[in-house]
Amino acid sequence: MFFRRKGRLRREFDESLLETLDGLRQEWERQRNLVDKSVEPSLEVLSHLYLAEAKYFYVLKEAKKRPVKMLK
Repeated sequence: MFFRRKGRLRREFDESLLETLDGLRQEWERQRNLVDKSVEPSLEVLSHLYLAEAKYFYVLKEAKKRPVKMLK
């Protein structure tokens, strides 16, 4: 009874983690493209890029730490 709930919660958390990871990756790529296309990026744009990169790699590290399985 309790173990089934644990598996369901783990699966829901894994799905949420993967969705968050994908969203952060897209945001990081968007910020990187913005900096690549600009002639002189401002400090604000660069700080947004570094923040997006830090968030993405932090969540990626957490996803690697726990055995996340992707469902096809």
